[in-house]
Amino acid sequence: MEHDHSNHHKQPESHNKHDGHNTVDFLKKFWISLVITIPIFFYSEMAKEVFNIRGPEFDGWQYVLLVLGSIIYFYCGLTFLQGAYRELKERLPGMMVLIFIAVTSAYAYSVFSIFFGGMHDLMFELASLITIMLLGHWIEMKSVMGAQGALKELSKLLPDKAEVFSGNTIMVVPLSQLKVGDIVLIRPGSKVPTDGKVIEGQSSVNEAILTGESKPVHKNIGSAVIAGSINGEGSLKVEVGSIGEKTFLAGVMRLVAEAQASKSRLQILSDRAAFYLTIIAIVGGGITFVAWLAVGAGTITAVERLVAVLVITCPHALGLAVPLVASISTTMAARNGLLVRERIALEEARKIDVVLFDKTGTLTKGEFGVVSVTSDEVLALAAAVETHSEHPIGKAILKEAQKRNLQIGEMRDFKTIAGIGAEANVDGDTVFVGHRGGRDIVVEKNGEQVGAIIVADVVRPEAKEAVLKLKQAGLSVSMITGDSEEVAKEVAEELGIDEYFARVHPGDKSEKVKLLQSNGRKVAMVGDGVNDAPALVQANLGIAIGAGTNVAIESAGIILVKNDPRDISKIFNLSRLTYNKMVQNLFWATGYNVVAIPLAAGALASNGIILQPWLAAVFMSVSTVIVAINAMFLRNKIL
Repeated sequence: MEHDHSNHHKQPESHNKHDGHNTVDFLKKFWISLVITIPIFFYSEMAKEVFNIRGPEFDGWQYVLLVLGSIIYFYCGLTFLQGAYRELKERLPGMMVLIFIAVTSAYAYSVFSIFFGGMHDLMFELASLITIMLLGHWIEMKSVMGAQGALKELSKLLPDKAEVFSGNTIMVVPLSQLKVGDIVLIRPGSKVPTDGKVIEGQSSVNEAILTGESKPVHKNIGSAVIAGSINGEGSLKVEVGSIGEKTFLAGVMRLVAEAQASKSRLQILSDRAAFYLTIIAIVGGGITFVAWLAVGAGTITAVERLVAVLVITCPHALGLAVPLVASISTTMAARNGLLVRERIALEEARKIDVVLFDKTGTLTKGEFGVVSVTSDEVLALAAAVETHSEHPIGKAILKEAQKRNLQIGEMRDFKTIAGIGAEANVDGDTVFVGHRGGRDIVVEKNGEQVGAIIVADVVRPEAKEAVLKLKQAGLSVSMITGDSEEVAKEVAEELGIDEYFARVHPGDKSEKVKLLQSNGRKVAMVGDGVNDAPALVQANLGIAIGAGTNVAIESAGIILVKNDPRDISKIFNLSRLTYNKMVQNLFWATGYNVVAIPLAAGALASNGIILQPWLAAVFMSVSTVIVAINAMFLRNKIL
């Protein structure tokens, strides 16, 4: 049985048609090209035939036209000429090569016509094509830069300097000079300069921009703080734990950058389609040119048909169709607390049949809590014994007693009984708390059992809603845990989970994923990204839940910044929305070419329908605008 692990495979590096480009350059050249195109328009066939207007034909007007056209071709169109050179050098002919062929053939014919007294030229077609292409590429780069803006915003979260203790004095130093182990002072209202641990003070810290947690998080001695978060009302002394590329924020930025650089399967398909479209354009244009010459139409008509085919076949809309949707969806994901490490992972999410949760830390809090107790008196006795306990169960009992504001007696002569429990003298009585067989914790007073306490891993309050949302979306929900059958069954029944696997060792989790896959199902594994790594890799989609150090894991395709399983359903909603939008755009971009290429070649010339080069350029730009607008509608969707 073969399984789809595409979300974990890196795609080969591909040519970037925007290498060395920037949005300001595109916009400046667009305006220059547009201004120069206006006077060229008055000497075009379009102005004469459609609008019945003509510019003044003074001595040497053709050469003025040539100068204007040359500025557009060599200056404004330089971007496309350089891009075509790179594509040919890398043997990856695509859109830039196609634009180069179209504008060069138009320019060469116009130069020939002007110098040798021809009656027609294609300067307006040349100018309008470059102008439209500059506008289209500016739109595309603007969208890409918009997505990359997330990186800039993240980088702004860090302060420029930090206050470091040097003995009893405080020195202000640049972040680059911070070292692991330094002690920094974080004043009220200031930004946390780096990851670390609080060694003095307490405060509330706003981590919303990083973790999505809206409530300020209380910090005291031993608490971890994250670079870029904002301190609240108290001063904190923090020991630097991570610096530079090892910080949580750097991990987030790295993931965003990887997501923007990665390609989805549909994007790879569109790139391949653009390549084949280039071949079709060149071959089709050549056949068109020869065919028109063969029927005696003349060189001017044959070149016009050739240029029309080359212009209409430009895969600009096709090249924009997927990247624009992908960049918007990645940004939407980040705003909803989802970090998409590989776009293919997001794309594949729509195919998932079953979501497999690792219980501890995802559906549960990963900490013990008191589920039931015989009486408050029993709880108070047990809490007294556990007053200074470091055991997770002892802490849970003490916490529950404090929560209920119970009077806790004085404890003396504490001793542990290895593997069983603990015993102490409480207000003159000998009290034992521990196991006597079975799963309940018994409480004995002077040798007689007075009650029992049931302690279990606390189920997250939002877990039930998360499971319900997934089931409403048509997905099956399963759970895997190392706990006993009894505990697993209780949690599964409480949350409404369809099936579960109990007593599973961490190393065997991936085998359970394979078991689900063997039935032909596509599995999404949700885990904490550390001991669940093999299972996350084996799954068709790996989803790591949690913030902090887990952000940097390499085993998951999608990472949830918050420890909130309710966000998982957003992945599948966004995946379906993204895929549908990409398909719509690909259908429009390719369908448009299928219809337009024969018209540009002159298939309906016998019926009086001729698609002029300038009109081909207009239709091409309309296609691009429609694709861009359709992609923008994705932004308004609510996950």
